[in-house]
Amino acid sequence: MSLIRVKNTFRRYNRLLALALTVIMLAATTGCGQHAQKESNTNNGGAVVHAQADVSTTGKRIYFAAPLFSEAEREYNLKIATILENHGYDVFLPQRDGFLASELEGKTEAEKIEKIFAKDREEILKSDILFFVMDGRVPDEGACVELGIGYASGKRCYGFKSDARSLELDMDLNPMIAGCFTKTFYNLDGEELIKSLEEYLKDNEL
Repeated sequence: MSLIRVKNTFRRYNRLLALALTVIMLAATTGCGQHAQKESNTNNGGAVVHAQADVSTTGKRIYFAAPLFSEAEREYNLKIATILENHGYDVFLPQRDGFLASELEGKTEAEKIEKIFAKDREEILKSDILFFVMDGRVPDEGACVELGIGYASGKRCYGFKSDARSLELDMDLNPMIAGCFTKTFYNLDGEELIKSLEEYLKDNEL
């Protein structure tokens, strides 16, 4: 098998894994209250009506979902988070506000996964807004799961994209991701994209 085919196979597996995790988390996030809500979510014909949880329209606490595996990505995330904070938002930035390396020292891989997952899920549920940076060949798998949790629990979700790489079928955004957003900030010029966010925040609330 060629190297290109191997890479493409791993990419497909990563996408499937992200999708599976999102489905699991959506079930976990919404399932607890589903039985109690069943009758109120049933129409006159007896069919259950499925919808996003009620979206909060107030609150300024943001969960910042983005890739954070290179220095450039972390610097970019911090730059955007700082702009949001300068406009009065309280931002949870995982690379800055998550666990310190010393707090995970000596933990097994399974223990680290459990702690990080629980912490990030808790912070998403405490937030009012989920802000998702979509740059990359495909959106970051972990951030996709975070978006699924946020959308299912009624958070206001915003997309942010300056990457020219796009999905197949001549679509720039995956419909299952783009459909979650209240608004998407999109410009292939990264500096102009940041300016557009700043201009929007002068006159509008997220």
